[in-house]
Amino acid sequence: MVKAYARGDTSIRKLAAKFDVSKAFVQRVVKQKKLTGHVQPKKQGGAMKSELEEYSMELAQMVENYPDATLSEYCEHWGETYSSWYSTSTMCRALQKQQLTRKKRRYAALKQQRRECKSSEASIGSKLRILNLTI
Repeated sequence: MVKAYARGDTSIRKLAAKFDVSKAFVQRVVKQKKLTGHVQPKKQGGAMKSELEEYSMELAQMVENYPDATLSEYCEHWGETYSSWYSTSTMCRALQKQQLTRKKRRYAALKQQRRECKSSEASIGSKLRILNLTI
């Protein structure tokens, strides 16, 4: 395509129709050939890096000091300490990349108590139903 255009006997529109591509594509390829000297594909972009990746030690220290904190509390602490405010999803991704766990001991204990209450209420309710049926 570039060689055909370099010969000068055809237009960009005719080349685009001949190779079944857009006119803009032919223009980009010709421009790339002029600027770089080749038409090899460019390197594709990499992944976006989080700003928190630089602070791996600080994140680990924060989780160690406050193991029962929620993501919102981590974000608030980080903002107050480093004057950089991040969303809970950004903080979560940063912690997951470093495989830092966030254990919620107090919340797990409350859930366990609720389960016990529900199961005991269910067993009491079933016993009452049995007694009402037999009376």
